Amino acid sequence: MLKQRTLKALTKAVGVGIHSGQRVELTLRPAAPDTGIVFRRVDLCTPVDIPVRPDTVCDTRMATTISPGGDPGAPKVQTIEHLLSACAGLGLDNLYVDINADEVPILDGSAASFVYLLQSAGIEQQNAAKKFLRVKKAVEVRQGEGKRLMWARLEPHHGYTLSFQIEFDNPAVSATGQQYVFDMGSGQYKKEIARARTFGMTSDIELMRSRGLTLGGSMDNAIVVDDYRVLNADGLRYDDEFVKHKILDAIGDMQVAGYPLLAAYTSFKGGHALNNKLVRALLADAEAYELITFEDDARAPQGFAQLAPAW
Repeated sequence: MLKQRTLKALTKAVGVGIHSGQRVELTLRPAAPDTGIVFRRVDLCTPVDIPVRPDTVCDTRMATTISPGGDPGAPKVQTIEHLLSACAGLGLDNLYVDINADEVPILDGSAASFVYLLQSAGIEQQNAAKKFLRVKKAVEVRQGEGKRLMWARLEPHHGYTLSFQIEFDNPAVSATGQQYVFDMGSGQYKKEIARARTFGMTSDIELMRSRGLTLGGSMDNAIVVDDYRVLNADGLRYDDEFVKHKILDAIGDMQVAGYPLLAAYTSFKGGHALNNKLVRALLADAEAYELITFEDDARAPQGFAQLAPAW
């Protein structure tokens, strides 16, 4: 039987929120089978639990944000996508995330630090069948027209692949790879995707800071690009780091479905908002998906039964 996974022990991290600039303490704890991933705001007088589900997503501007029932006025946790991406990359199903602020720390701007934290705590299998959300028919969402057109699609596939294409009107970005396809069954998430950092243009950063955003952003946790070049002294970690980070984000955003997907995901210029619309569109059509388990590991897609190796 392909089993659910959680942590062997708790692990902690301290960092700053990229938008709030606040110091944040994070504790990742094991959880029982079928718990899913649950964020807990422990800084409040009465701690508030926020499970990761499509209906708890309350904001998708610049990041994915959740709150109880998706209420924008309720306690929230924002910028959850990098941690969720790491959980998906390691096949983690059940986890409590205790947090003492309203934003997950950005750490180095990628998912690599979260992968390290999770693997350092150890990952163990649980005595319960791992559930997958299998896409049975194509679902697509579109937005805009002409040069503003963007879309995202899920199609049936025995496995989980992600294909992303970006288009930015910036020579520094255009000089890098604009399209990438990644197979989650390859076992290469940590090597090929996890280290890709978030990025921003200097003109956008100035505007966002005037609106109280990206207050914790720096070249230590993001790629910064002006009109012509990457400003970070150490350059890029991958030749196609920009599009790989969009895949990293998409993996985290799709994890909001509550279960790992069996699907082929494709996106053209998408982002957090479109990803959430896609998940909601899928789950709104009862004929488009089903929950399945694998009693025989051999029937699972290649690479899905193995535990990721430790660092």
